[in-house]
Amino acid sequence: FSVMFGIIYDQIFAGSPGPWLLISNLLVIMAFLAPLAAPRNNSQRWFLIFTIFAALSRLALSINDATFRFWGSLIVVAAAGLYLASALRRQRWVVLPAFFVALTLDQILRTAGQTYSLSLRPSWLPIQLVWFGLIAYTSLWLSRHAKPQEDKVSHMRFSSGLALGGLVFLEISLLSLPNAVAHWSGWHYSQAALLIFILTLLALVYVFSPQFRLSWLNPFWVRTLSGLLLISALMAAYFLEGIIAFLSLVLAQFITLLGFMYLLSEDTSATRLPGSALGLGLLLFLLLNYFNAFAFTYPYSLPIMRGLGWLVYLIAAILAALGLGLKPSTAAEYKEYSVRLAWMSMVGLVALTIVLWTVLPRPIAPLPQTGMLRIATYNIHYGYDTYWHYTLEDTARTIEASGADIVALQEVDTGRLTSYAVDNAYYLARRLGMNVLYLPTVEHLTGIAVLYRGEALDTDWRWLTSLQEQTGIAHVMLQVNNQPIHAYGIWLGLSDEDTLRQIREALDFIADRTPAAFGGDFNAQPDNPLVEAIREAGFIDPIEALGIEPPPYTSPAIHPQERIDYVWLRGFKPVNAWVSESLASDHRMLVVEAQLP
Repeated sequence: FSVMFGIIYDQIFAGSPGPWLLISNLLVIMAFLAPLAAPRNNSQRWFLIFTIFAALSRLALSINDATFRFWGSLIVVAAAGLYLASALRRQRWVVLPAFFVALTLDQILRTAGQTYSLSLRPSWLPIQLVWFGLIAYTSLWLSRHAKPQEDKVSHMRFSSGLALGGLVFLEISLLSLPNAVAHWSGWHYSQAALLIFILTLLALVYVFSPQFRLSWLNPFWVRTLSGLLLISALMAAYFLEGIIAFLSLVLAQFITLLGFMYLLSEDTSATRLPGSALGLGLLLFLLLNYFNAFAFTYPYSLPIMRGLGWLVYLIAAILAALGLGLKPSTAAEYKEYSVRLAWMSMVGLVALTIVLWTVLPRPIAPLPQTGMLRIATYNIHYGYDTYWHYTLEDTARTIEASGADIVALQEVDTGRLTSYAVDNAYYLARRLGMNVLYLPTVEHLTGIAVLYRGEALDTDWRWLTSLQEQTGIAHVMLQVNNQPIHAYGIWLGLSDEDTLRQIREALDFIADRTPAAFGGDFNAQPDNPLVEAIREAGFIDPIEALGIEPPPYTSPAIHPQERIDYVWLRGFKPVNAWVSESLASDHRMLVVEAQLP
Protein backbone atom coordinates (compact mmCIF):
# COMPACT_ATOMS: atom_id res chain seq x y z
CA PHE A 1 0.00 0.00 0.00
CA SER A 2 2.88 2.37 0.74
CA VAL A 3 4.45 1.77 -2.67
CA MET A 4 1.10 1.93 -4.46
CA PHE A 5 0.49 5.31 -2.83
CA GLY A 6 3.64 6.63 -4.50
CA ILE A 7 2.71 5.17 -7.88
CA ILE A 8 -0.81 6.62 -7.81
CA TYR A 9 0.39 9.96 -6.39
CA ASP A 10 2.95 10.45 -9.15
CA GLN A 11 0.55 9.43 -11.92
CA ILE A 12 -2.22 11.75 -10.70
CA PHE A 13 0.02 14.78 -10.34
CA ALA A 14 1.66 14.05 -13.69
CA GLY A 15 -1.77 14.84 -15.15
CA SER A 16 -1.74 11.92 -17.59
CA PRO A 17 -2.02 8.49 -15.91
CA GLY A 18 -0.16 5.86 -17.93
CA PRO A 19 -0.59 2.10 -18.35
CA TRP A 20 1.60 1.32 -15.31
CA LEU A 21 -1.15 2.69 -13.05
CA LEU A 22 -3.60 0.07 -14.34
CA ILE A 23 -1.04 -2.74 -14.52
CA SER A 24 0.27 -2.19 -10.98
CA ASN A 25 -3.24 -2.20 -9.54
CA LEU A 26 -4.15 -5.37 -11.44
CA LEU A 27 -1.02 -7.08 -10.11
CA VAL A 28 -1.98 -6.15 -6.56
CA ILE A 29 -5.51 -7.51 -7.04
CA MET A 30 -4.12 -10.75 -8.47
CA ALA A 31 -1.75 -11.13 -5.51
CA PHE A 32 -4.61 -10.82 -3.01
CA LEU A 33 -6.72 -13.28 -5.00
CA ALA A 34 -3.92 -15.89 -5.03
CA PRO A 35 -5.70 -18.14 -2.46
CA LEU A 36 -8.19 -18.99 -5.21
CA ALA A 37 -5.38 -20.92 -6.92
CA ALA A 38 -4.40 -22.92 -3.84
CA PRO A 39 -3.65 -26.53 -4.88
CA ARG A 40 -6.08 -29.24 -3.84
CA ASN A 41 -3.17 -31.54 -3.11
CA ASN A 42 -1.80 -30.16 0.16
CA SER A 43 1.48 -32.05 0.15
CA GLN A 44 4.34 -30.86 2.31
CA ARG A 45 6.13 -29.89 -0.92
CA TRP A 46 3.56 -27.16 -1.60
CA PHE A 47 3.93 -25.82 1.93
CA LEU A 48 7.69 -25.74 1.39
CA ILE A 49 7.39 -23.83 -1.90
CA PHE A 50 4.97 -21.22 -0.49
CA THR A 51 7.06 -20.76 2.64
CA ILE A 52 10.35 -20.32 0.77
CA PHE A 53 8.86 -17.83 -1.69
CA ALA A 54 7.22 -15.74 1.04
CA ALA A 55 10.29 -15.74 3.29
CA LEU A 56 12.73 -14.98 0.48
CA SER A 57 10.61 -12.16 -0.95
CA ARG A 58 10.26 -10.65 2.52
CA LEU A 59 13.95 -9.72 2.29
CA ALA A 60 13.01 -7.10 -0.31
CA LEU A 61 10.89 -5.20 2.22
CA SER A 62 13.99 -4.39 4.27
CA ILE A 63 15.57 -2.72 1.21
CA ASN A 64 14.60 0.95 1.08
CA ASP A 65 13.69 1.04 -2.60
CA ALA A 66 10.18 1.29 -4.02
CA THR A 67 10.81 -1.15 -6.87
CA PHE A 68 12.23 -3.86 -4.58
CA ARG A 69 9.39 -3.38 -2.14
CA PHE A 70 6.69 -3.48 -4.80
CA TRP A 71 7.71 -6.80 -6.31
CA GLY A 72 8.70 -8.26 -2.97
CA SER A 73 5.33 -7.34 -1.47
CA LEU A 74 3.43 -8.87 -4.38
CA ILE A 75 5.20 -12.21 -3.94
CA VAL A 76 4.88 -12.12 -0.15
CA VAL A 77 1.13 -11.50 -0.34
CA ALA A 78 0.56 -14.13 -3.04
CA ALA A 79 2.75 -16.83 -1.46
CA ALA A 80 1.46 -16.18 2.05
CA GLY A 81 -2.12 -16.25 0.79
CA LEU A 82 -1.52 -19.61 -0.88
CA TYR A 83 0.13 -20.94 2.27
CA LEU A 84 -2.72 -19.69 4.46
CA ALA A 85 -5.37 -21.22 2.21
CA SER A 86 -3.53 -24.56 2.30
CA ALA A 87 -3.02 -24.40 6.06
CA LEU A 88 -6.69 -23.56 6.69
CA ARG A 89 -7.59 -26.61 4.65
CA ARG A 90 -5.28 -29.26 6.14
CA GLN A 91 -3.43 -27.73 9.11
CA ARG A 92 -5.99 -25.37 10.58
CA TRP A 93 -4.62 -25.82 14.10
CA VAL A 94 -1.42 -24.01 12.98
CA VAL A 95 -3.09 -20.82 11.75
CA LEU A 96 -4.57 -19.32 14.92
CA PRO A 97 -1.48 -19.45 17.17
CA ALA A 98 0.79 -18.36 14.31
CA PHE A 99 -1.46 -15.39 13.57
CA PHE A 100 -1.42 -14.23 17.20
CA VAL A 101 2.36 -14.64 17.41
CA ALA A 102 2.66 -12.48 14.28
CA LEU A 103 0.41 -9.75 15.73
CA THR A 104 2.40 -9.71 18.97
CA LEU A 105 5.78 -9.64 17.23
CA ASP A 106 4.64 -6.87 14.90
CA GLN A 107 3.62 -4.70 17.85
CA ILE A 108 6.98 -5.27 19.54
CA LEU A 109 8.93 -4.31 16.40
CA ARG A 110 6.82 -1.20 15.81
CA THR A 111 6.94 -0.05 19.41
CA ALA A 112 10.69 -0.67 19.68
CA GLY A 113 11.17 1.38 16.51
CA GLN A 114 9.06 4.27 17.87
CA THR A 115 6.19 3.25 15.48
CA TYR A 116 8.67 2.80 12.57
CA SER A 117 9.00 -1.00 12.48
CA LEU A 118 12.56 -2.19 12.94
CA SER A 119 11.93 -4.86 10.31
CA LEU A 120 11.53 -2.20 7.60
CA ARG A 121 14.95 -0.65 8.19
CA PRO A 122 17.91 -1.51 5.94
CA SER A 123 19.84 -2.38 9.11
CA TRP A 124 17.34 -5.20 9.69
CA LEU A 125 18.33 -6.98 6.47
CA PRO A 126 21.02 -9.23 8.08
CA ILE A 127 18.52 -10.31 10.74
CA GLN A 128 15.90 -10.96 8.07
CA LEU A 129 18.46 -13.03 6.15
CA VAL A 130 19.12 -15.19 9.22
CA TRP A 131 15.36 -15.47 9.77
CA PHE A 132 14.94 -16.64 6.18
CA GLY A 133 17.64 -19.26 6.71
CA LEU A 134 15.87 -20.59 9.81
CA ILE A 135 12.56 -20.75 7.98
CA ALA A 136 14.09 -22.48 4.97
CA TYR A 137 15.92 -25.05 7.13
CA THR A 138 12.82 -25.80 9.22
CA SER A 139 10.63 -26.12 6.14
CA LEU A 140 13.09 -28.49 4.47
CA TRP A 141 13.30 -30.61 7.62
CA LEU A 142 9.50 -30.80 7.88
CA SER A 143 9.15 -31.73 4.22
CA ARG A 144 11.35 -34.76 4.85
CA HIS A 145 10.31 -35.83 8.33
CA ALA A 146 6.72 -34.65 8.86
CA LYS A 147 4.12 -37.35 9.24
CA PRO A 148 1.59 -37.76 6.43
CA GLN A 149 -1.34 -35.42 6.92
CA GLU A 150 -4.79 -36.64 7.81
CA ASP A 151 -7.43 -36.94 5.14
CA LYS A 152 -9.69 -34.56 7.02
CA VAL A 153 -10.29 -31.32 5.11
CA SER A 154 -11.47 -28.07 6.75
CA HIS A 155 -13.85 -25.70 4.98
CA MET A 156 -14.88 -22.08 5.31
CA ARG A 157 -18.04 -20.13 4.54
CA PHE A 158 -18.06 -17.07 2.30
CA SER A 159 -19.54 -15.10 5.22
CA SER A 160 -16.58 -16.14 7.40
CA GLY A 161 -14.13 -15.12 4.66
CA LEU A 162 -15.73 -11.66 4.38
CA ALA A 163 -15.77 -11.30 8.15
CA LEU A 164 -12.11 -12.27 8.29
CA GLY A 165 -11.27 -9.63 5.66
CA GLY A 166 -13.14 -6.99 7.66
CA LEU A 167 -11.41 -7.93 10.91
CA VAL A 168 -7.96 -7.97 9.32
CA PHE A 169 -8.65 -4.48 7.96
CA LEU A 170 -9.72 -3.19 11.38
CA GLU A 171 -6.72 -4.78 13.06
CA ILE A 172 -4.00 -3.85 10.56
CA SER A 173 -5.14 -0.30 9.80
CA LEU A 174 -6.16 0.79 13.31
CA LEU A 175 -6.60 -1.47 16.32
CA SER A 176 -3.09 -2.98 16.49
CA LEU A 177 -1.49 0.45 15.94
CA PRO A 178 -1.31 2.29 19.29
CA ASN A 179 -0.34 5.51 17.51
CA ALA A 180 -3.50 5.34 15.40
CA VAL A 181 -5.57 4.46 18.48
CA ALA A 182 -4.07 7.46 20.30
CA HIS A 183 -4.85 9.90 17.48
CA TRP A 184 -8.37 8.56 16.91
CA SER A 185 -9.16 9.07 20.58
CA GLY A 186 -6.92 12.01 21.44
CA TRP A 187 -5.39 9.87 24.19
CA HIS A 188 -1.76 9.26 25.22
CA TYR A 189 0.37 7.07 22.96
CA SER A 190 2.33 5.46 25.81
CA GLN A 191 -0.83 4.30 27.57
CA ALA A 192 -2.36 3.09 24.30
CA ALA A 193 0.80 1.15 23.42
CA LEU A 194 0.89 -0.60 26.79
CA LEU A 195 -2.79 -1.46 27.00
CA ILE A 196 -3.15 -2.64 23.38
CA PHE A 197 -0.04 -4.79 23.73
CA ILE A 198 -1.15 -6.30 27.05
CA LEU A 199 -4.52 -7.15 25.52
CA THR A 200 -2.88 -8.85 22.53
CA LEU A 201 -0.40 -10.66 24.78
CA LEU A 202 -3.18 -12.00 27.02
CA ALA A 203 -5.02 -13.26 23.94
CA LEU A 204 -1.83 -14.98 22.78
CA VAL A 205 -1.37 -16.67 26.17
CA TYR A 206 -4.99 -17.81 26.12
CA VAL A 207 -4.69 -19.27 22.63
CA PHE A 208 -1.62 -21.28 23.66
CA SER A 209 -2.94 -22.38 27.04
CA PRO A 210 -4.36 -25.87 27.70
CA GLN A 211 -7.54 -24.15 28.93
CA PHE A 212 -8.26 -22.63 25.51
CA ARG A 213 -11.98 -22.95 24.75
CA LEU A 214 -14.40 -21.23 22.40
CA SER A 215 -17.60 -22.90 23.48
CA TRP A 216 -18.51 -19.90 25.64
CA LEU A 217 -18.82 -17.90 22.39
CA ASN A 218 -21.30 -20.37 20.91
CA PRO A 219 -24.59 -18.77 22.05
CA PHE A 220 -26.04 -16.73 19.22
CA TRP A 221 -26.82 -13.83 21.52
CA VAL A 222 -23.15 -13.63 22.61
CA ARG A 223 -21.92 -13.41 19.02
CA THR A 224 -24.67 -10.93 18.09
CA LEU A 225 -23.93 -8.71 21.08
CA SER A 226 -20.20 -8.84 20.27
CA GLY A 227 -20.88 -7.69 16.71
CA LEU A 228 -23.11 -4.82 17.85
CA LEU A 229 -20.55 -3.74 20.44
CA LEU A 230 -17.81 -3.76 17.79
CA ILE A 231 -19.85 -1.49 15.52
CA SER A 232 -20.83 0.85 18.36
CA ALA A 233 -17.29 1.04 19.76
CA LEU A 234 -15.76 2.03 16.42
CA MET A 235 -18.36 4.72 15.75
CA ALA A 236 -17.99 6.10 19.29
CA ALA A 237 -14.22 6.23 18.86
CA TYR A 238 -14.49 8.03 15.52
CA PHE A 239 -16.93 10.74 16.57
CA LEU A 240 -15.98 11.18 20.25
CA GLU A 241 -12.64 11.79 21.94
CA GLY A 242 -10.88 11.33 25.25
CA ILE A 243 -11.22 8.42 27.62
CA ILE A 244 -14.55 7.25 26.15
CA ALA A 245 -13.10 7.04 22.64
CA PHE A 246 -9.95 5.33 23.92
CA LEU A 247 -11.81 2.69 25.92
CA SER A 248 -14.12 2.13 22.93
CA LEU A 249 -11.11 1.24 20.79
CA VAL A 250 -9.75 -1.05 23.49
CA LEU A 251 -13.13 -2.80 23.55
CA ALA A 252 -13.06 -3.03 19.73
CA GLN A 253 -9.61 -4.63 19.90
CA PHE A 254 -10.83 -7.17 22.48
CA ILE A 255 -13.81 -8.15 20.31
CA THR A 256 -11.64 -8.31 17.19
CA LEU A 257 -9.19 -10.70 18.83
CA LEU A 258 -12.10 -12.91 19.92
CA GLY A 259 -13.44 -12.71 16.38
CA PHE A 260 -10.19 -14.05 14.97
CA MET A 261 -10.29 -16.96 17.39
CA TYR A 262 -13.82 -17.85 16.39
CA LEU A 263 -13.52 -17.38 12.62
CA LEU A 264 -10.25 -19.31 12.35
CA SER A 265 -11.61 -22.26 14.32
CA GLU A 266 -13.16 -25.34 12.75
CA ASP A 267 -16.48 -25.07 10.87
CA THR A 268 -17.82 -28.60 10.44
CA SER A 269 -20.92 -27.53 8.51
CA ALA A 270 -19.14 -25.43 5.84
CA THR A 271 -18.83 -26.94 2.36
CA ARG A 272 -16.50 -24.62 0.46
CA LEU A 273 -12.73 -24.92 0.47
CA PRO A 274 -10.97 -22.12 2.39
CA GLY A 275 -9.20 -20.76 -0.71
CA SER A 276 -12.33 -19.25 -2.26
CA ALA A 277 -13.59 -17.75 1.02
CA LEU A 278 -10.13 -16.46 1.92
CA GLY A 279 -9.65 -14.95 -1.54
CA LEU A 280 -12.97 -13.13 -1.20
CA GLY A 281 -12.00 -11.88 2.26
CA LEU A 282 -8.62 -10.61 1.09
CA LEU A 283 -10.26 -8.86 -1.85
CA LEU A 284 -12.56 -7.13 0.63
CA PHE A 285 -9.52 -6.20 2.72
CA LEU A 286 -7.92 -4.69 -0.38
CA LEU A 287 -11.03 -2.69 -1.32
CA LEU A 288 -11.49 -1.38 2.21
CA ASN A 289 -7.90 -0.15 2.21
CA TYR A 290 -8.34 1.56 -1.14
CA PHE A 291 -11.48 3.36 -0.03
CA ASN A 292 -9.82 4.26 3.25
CA ALA A 293 -6.98 5.81 1.24
CA PHE A 294 -9.53 7.70 -0.89
CA ALA A 295 -10.94 9.20 2.33
CA PHE A 296 -7.53 10.85 2.83
CA THR A 297 -6.95 11.83 -0.81
CA TYR A 298 -10.49 12.82 -1.79
CA PRO A 299 -9.51 16.12 -3.50
CA TYR A 300 -7.44 14.19 -6.06
CA SER A 301 -9.37 10.91 -6.32
CA LEU A 302 -13.00 10.59 -5.12
CA PRO A 303 -14.38 13.90 -3.78
CA ILE A 304 -17.43 12.06 -2.44
CA MET A 305 -15.17 10.38 0.16
CA ARG A 306 -14.57 13.63 2.06
CA GLY A 307 -15.31 13.00 5.72
CA LEU A 308 -16.46 9.42 5.08
CA GLY A 309 -13.62 7.50 6.67
CA TRP A 310 -16.08 6.33 9.33
CA LEU A 311 -18.17 4.65 6.64
CA VAL A 312 -15.30 2.37 5.59
CA TYR A 313 -14.83 1.21 9.18
CA LEU A 314 -18.58 0.80 9.62
CA ILE A 315 -18.78 -1.50 6.58
CA ALA A 316 -15.84 -3.56 7.85
CA ALA A 317 -17.44 -3.88 11.30
CA ILE A 318 -20.87 -4.80 9.90
CA LEU A 319 -19.42 -7.56 7.71
CA ALA A 320 -17.39 -8.85 10.65
CA ALA A 321 -20.50 -8.85 12.85
CA LEU A 322 -22.55 -10.70 10.21
CA GLY A 323 -19.81 -13.32 9.78
CA LEU A 324 -19.66 -13.91 13.52
CA GLY A 325 -23.43 -14.26 13.70
CA LEU A 326 -23.69 -16.66 10.75
CA LYS A 327 -20.85 -18.97 11.76
CA PRO A 328 -22.25 -21.97 13.65
CA SER A 329 -21.12 -23.27 17.02
CA THR A 330 -17.60 -24.55 17.48
CA ALA A 331 -15.96 -26.77 20.03
CA ALA A 332 -12.37 -25.98 19.06
CA GLU A 333 -9.80 -26.76 21.72
CA TYR A 334 -6.63 -27.26 19.66
CA LYS A 335 -4.69 -29.17 22.30
CA GLU A 336 -1.97 -29.74 19.69
CA TYR A 337 -0.21 -26.49 20.47
CA SER A 338 -0.73 -25.92 24.19
CA VAL A 339 2.36 -24.49 25.90
CA ARG A 340 3.31 -24.51 29.56
CA LEU A 341 2.13 -21.38 31.31
CA ALA A 342 5.54 -20.81 32.90
CA TRP A 343 7.23 -20.56 29.51
CA MET A 344 4.53 -18.27 28.13
CA SER A 345 4.70 -16.05 31.20
CA MET A 346 8.47 -15.68 30.92
CA VAL A 347 8.35 -14.80 27.22
CA GLY A 348 5.43 -12.45 27.81
CA LEU A 349 7.25 -10.67 30.64
CA VAL A 350 10.30 -10.09 28.42
CA ALA A 351 8.11 -8.74 25.62
CA LEU A 352 6.19 -6.47 27.98
CA THR A 353 9.45 -5.14 29.41
CA ILE A 354 10.65 -4.24 25.91
CA VAL A 355 7.43 -2.37 25.14
CA LEU A 356 7.41 -0.59 28.52
CA TRP A 357 11.05 0.50 28.11
CA THR A 358 10.45 1.92 24.64
CA VAL A 359 7.44 4.05 25.65
CA LEU A 360 8.94 5.54 28.81
CA PRO A 361 9.25 9.37 28.64
CA ARG A 362 12.52 10.75 27.35
CA PRO A 363 14.24 13.99 28.39
CA ILE A 364 13.17 17.05 26.41
CA ALA A 365 15.86 19.51 25.31
CA PRO A 366 15.29 22.96 26.86
CA LEU A 367 14.50 26.03 24.80
CA PRO A 368 17.53 28.38 24.69
CA GLN A 369 17.11 31.34 27.02
CA THR A 370 19.62 33.57 25.24
CA GLY A 371 16.92 35.14 23.09
CA MET A 372 18.49 33.69 19.92
CA LEU A 373 16.25 31.06 18.32
CA ARG A 374 16.33 28.95 15.19
CA ILE A 375 12.92 28.52 13.65
CA ALA A 376 12.25 26.29 10.64
CA THR A 377 9.55 25.00 8.36
CA TYR A 378 9.65 21.63 6.65
CA ASN A 379 7.17 19.85 4.39
CA ILE A 380 8.20 16.25 5.15
CA HIS A 381 6.11 14.58 2.40
CA TYR A 382 4.74 11.88 4.75
CA GLY A 383 8.31 10.68 5.41
CA TYR A 384 9.28 10.12 1.76
CA ASP A 385 11.81 11.69 -0.56
CA THR A 386 11.06 12.52 -4.19
CA TYR A 387 11.65 8.95 -5.36
CA TRP A 388 9.58 7.33 -2.59
CA HIS A 389 12.41 6.08 -0.46
CA TYR A 390 11.22 6.17 3.14
CA THR A 391 13.57 8.77 4.62
CA LEU A 392 12.09 9.72 7.99
CA GLU A 393 15.43 9.11 9.73
CA ASP A 394 17.12 11.37 7.15
CA THR A 395 14.47 13.97 7.92
CA ALA A 396 15.36 13.71 11.61
CA ARG A 397 19.06 14.14 10.82
CA THR A 398 18.29 17.19 8.68
CA ILE A 399 16.40 18.87 11.52
CA GLU A 400 19.08 17.85 14.01
CA ALA A 401 21.86 19.29 11.85
CA SER A 402 20.01 22.59 11.50
CA GLY A 403 19.92 23.12 15.27
CA ALA A 404 16.29 24.24 14.98
CA ASP A 405 14.45 24.98 18.23
CA ILE A 406 11.00 25.22 16.63
CA VAL A 407 9.93 23.44 13.43
CA ALA A 408 6.60 23.76 11.61
CA LEU A 409 5.90 20.46 9.81
CA GLN A 410 3.48 19.78 6.96
CA GLU A 411 2.19 16.60 5.30
CA VAL A 412 2.54 14.66 8.54
CA ASP A 413 1.17 11.10 8.66
CA THR A 414 0.59 9.39 11.99
CA GLY A 415 -0.66 5.88 11.24
CA ARG A 416 -1.65 5.41 7.61
CA LEU A 417 -0.78 2.18 5.82
CA THR A 418 0.30 4.28 2.85
CA SER A 419 3.28 5.49 4.90
CA TYR A 420 4.10 2.20 6.65
CA ALA A 421 1.73 3.09 9.56
CA VAL A 422 4.50 5.24 11.09
CA ASP A 423 3.69 8.19 13.35
CA ASN A 424 5.86 10.90 11.78
CA ALA A 425 5.18 13.41 14.57
CA TYR A 426 5.87 11.01 17.45
CA TYR A 427 8.96 9.49 15.81
CA LEU A 428 10.59 12.85 15.10
CA ALA A 429 9.80 14.22 18.56
CA ARG A 430 11.25 11.16 20.33
CA ARG A 431 14.23 11.00 18.02
CA LEU A 432 15.10 14.69 18.47
CA GLY A 433 14.26 15.07 22.17
CA MET A 434 11.54 17.63 21.44
CA ASN A 435 7.88 18.09 22.24
CA VAL A 436 5.26 18.09 19.49
CA LEU A 437 1.83 19.57 18.90
CA TYR A 438 0.04 17.53 16.24
CA LEU A 439 -3.10 18.80 14.50
CA PRO A 440 -4.97 16.07 12.60
CA THR A 441 -6.81 17.64 9.69
CA VAL A 442 -7.91 14.57 7.69
CA GLU A 443 -9.39 11.38 9.19
CA HIS A 444 -7.47 11.69 12.48
CA LEU A 445 -4.20 10.43 10.95
CA THR A 446 -2.75 13.13 8.71
CA GLY A 447 -2.20 16.84 9.23
CA ILE A 448 0.40 19.35 10.42
CA ALA A 449 2.61 19.59 13.51
CA VAL A 450 4.93 21.91 15.43
CA LEU A 451 8.09 20.49 17.02
CA TYR A 452 9.52 22.58 19.84
CA ARG A 453 12.09 22.46 22.62
CA GLY A 454 11.08 23.09 26.21
CA GLU A 455 7.61 23.08 27.73
CA ALA A 456 4.62 24.89 26.26
CA LEU A 457 2.67 27.43 28.29
CA ASP A 458 -0.33 26.82 26.06
CA THR A 459 -1.35 25.19 22.77
CA ASP A 460 -4.38 25.66 20.55
CA TRP A 461 -5.40 25.30 16.92
CA ARG A 462 -8.09 26.11 14.36
CA TRP A 463 -9.35 24.43 11.24
CA LEU A 464 -9.46 26.67 8.17
CA THR A 465 -12.30 26.77 5.66
CA SER A 466 -11.22 24.34 2.94
CA LEU A 467 -12.73 23.58 -0.44
CA GLN A 468 -10.39 20.66 -1.01
CA GLU A 469 -8.18 18.98 1.59
CA GLN A 470 -9.04 20.13 5.10
CA THR A 471 -6.25 22.12 6.72
CA GLY A 472 -5.62 24.27 9.75
CA ILE A 473 -3.24 26.34 11.86
CA ALA A 474 -1.52 25.17 15.07
CA HIS A 475 -0.19 27.43 17.85
CA VAL A 476 2.34 26.84 20.63
CA MET A 477 3.06 29.48 23.27
CA LEU A 478 6.55 29.17 24.76
CA GLN A 479 8.63 31.25 27.14
CA VAL A 480 12.10 32.78 26.84
CA ASN A 481 13.42 34.70 29.86
CA ASN A 482 9.89 35.02 31.25
CA GLN A 483 8.67 36.50 27.96
CA PRO A 484 5.94 34.60 26.11
CA ILE A 485 6.60 33.90 22.43
CA HIS A 486 4.22 32.40 19.89
CA ALA A 487 4.98 29.80 17.22
CA TYR A 488 2.49 28.97 14.45
CA GLY A 489 2.48 26.23 11.84
CA ILE A 490 0.26 26.09 8.77
CA TRP A 491 -0.30 24.31 5.47
CA LEU A 492 -2.34 26.06 2.78
CA GLY A 493 -4.18 24.45 -0.12
CA LEU A 494 -3.10 24.22 -3.74
CA SER A 495 -3.88 26.52 -6.64
CA ASP A 496 -7.61 25.81 -6.91
CA GLU A 497 -8.20 26.36 -3.19
CA ASP A 498 -9.40 29.69 -1.75
CA THR A 499 -6.09 30.27 -0.01
CA LEU A 500 -6.69 34.01 0.42
CA ARG A 501 -9.68 33.26 2.63
CA GLN A 502 -7.63 30.67 4.50
CA ILE A 503 -4.80 33.13 5.25
CA ARG A 504 -7.27 35.77 6.46
CA GLU A 505 -8.79 33.24 8.85
CA ALA A 506 -5.30 32.27 10.02
CA LEU A 507 -4.32 35.91 10.62
CA ASP A 508 -7.53 36.44 12.58
CA PHE A 509 -6.54 33.47 14.72
CA ILE A 510 -3.05 34.92 15.31
CA ALA A 511 -4.51 38.38 16.00
CA ASP A 512 -1.96 40.81 17.48
CA ARG A 513 0.11 38.27 19.43
CA THR A 514 3.79 39.10 19.40
CA PRO A 515 6.63 38.12 19.29
CA ALA A 516 5.38 35.58 16.78
CA ALA A 517 6.90 33.20 14.23
CA PHE A 518 4.61 31.94 11.49
CA GLY A 519 5.96 29.06 9.39
CA GLY A 520 4.63 26.64 6.84
CA ASP A 521 4.07 25.57 3.28
CA PHE A 522 1.98 28.43 1.88
CA ASN A 523 1.90 27.14 -1.71
CA ALA A 524 2.30 30.77 -2.84
CA GLN A 525 5.05 32.71 -4.60
CA PRO A 526 6.30 36.05 -3.14
CA ASP A 527 4.13 38.07 -5.55
CA ASN A 528 0.91 36.32 -4.51
CA PRO A 529 -1.79 38.51 -2.82
CA LEU A 530 -1.75 35.98 0.01
CA VAL A 531 1.85 36.92 0.81
CA GLU A 532 0.96 40.61 0.76
CA ALA A 533 -1.81 39.99 3.29
CA ILE A 534 0.76 38.50 5.69
CA ARG A 535 3.01 41.56 5.26
CA GLU A 536 0.08 43.85 6.00
CA ALA A 537 -0.42 41.99 9.29
CA GLY A 538 3.02 43.19 10.40
CA PHE A 539 5.09 40.12 9.55
CA ILE A 540 8.43 40.37 7.77
CA ASP A 541 10.12 37.89 5.46
CA PRO A 542 13.69 37.34 6.79
CA ILE A 543 14.99 36.51 3.30
CA GLU A 544 13.90 39.94 2.06
CA ALA A 545 14.83 41.76 5.27
CA LEU A 546 18.37 40.37 5.17
CA GLY A 547 18.72 41.14 1.45
CA ILE A 548 19.64 37.54 0.55
CA GLU A 549 20.05 37.42 -3.23
CA PRO A 550 19.13 35.36 -5.06
CA PRO A 551 16.47 34.15 -2.62
CA PRO A 552 16.85 30.42 -1.94
CA TYR A 553 14.13 28.20 -3.38
CA THR A 554 12.52 25.36 -1.43
CA SER A 555 10.45 23.39 -3.94
CA PRO A 556 10.98 20.87 -5.42
CA ALA A 557 13.88 19.47 -3.42
CA ILE A 558 15.75 18.41 -6.56
CA HIS A 559 16.63 21.51 -8.62
CA PRO A 560 14.27 23.82 -6.65
CA GLN A 561 12.50 26.48 -8.69
CA GLU A 562 9.95 28.04 -6.30
CA ARG A 563 9.74 29.89 -2.98
CA ILE A 564 6.56 28.57 -1.39
CA ASP A 565 7.82 27.74 2.15
CA TYR A 566 8.23 30.66 4.58
CA VAL A 567 9.02 31.54 8.16
CA TRP A 568 7.49 34.94 8.89
CA LEU A 569 8.56 37.00 11.91
CA ARG A 570 6.86 39.67 14.00
CA GLY A 571 8.59 41.12 17.04
CA PHE A 572 11.81 39.26 16.23
CA LYS A 573 14.98 40.59 14.61
CA PRO A 574 16.12 38.33 11.74
CA VAL A 575 19.80 37.43 11.97
CA ASN A 576 20.30 34.74 9.33
CA ALA A 577 18.33 32.49 7.00
CA TRP A 578 19.20 29.54 4.79
CA VAL A 579 17.75 26.53 3.00
CA SER A 580 19.06 23.06 3.80
CA GLU A 581 20.73 21.02 1.07
CA SER A 582 19.03 17.83 2.30
CA LEU A 583 16.92 15.84 -0.18
CA ALA A 584 15.14 13.84 2.53
CA SER A 585 11.75 15.23 1.40
CA ASP A 586 10.31 16.61 -1.83
CA HIS A 587 10.76 20.09 -0.29
CA ARG A 588 13.83 21.63 1.29
CA MET A 589 13.82 22.87 4.85
CA LEU A 590 13.96 26.63 5.46
CA VAL A 591 15.72 27.75 8.66
CA VAL A 592 15.65 31.26 10.14
CA GLU A 593 17.81 32.53 12.98
CA ALA A 594 16.08 35.27 14.95
CA GLN A 595 16.83 37.39 18.02
CA LEU A 596 14.32 38.64 20.56
CA PRO A 597 14.67 42.39 21.12
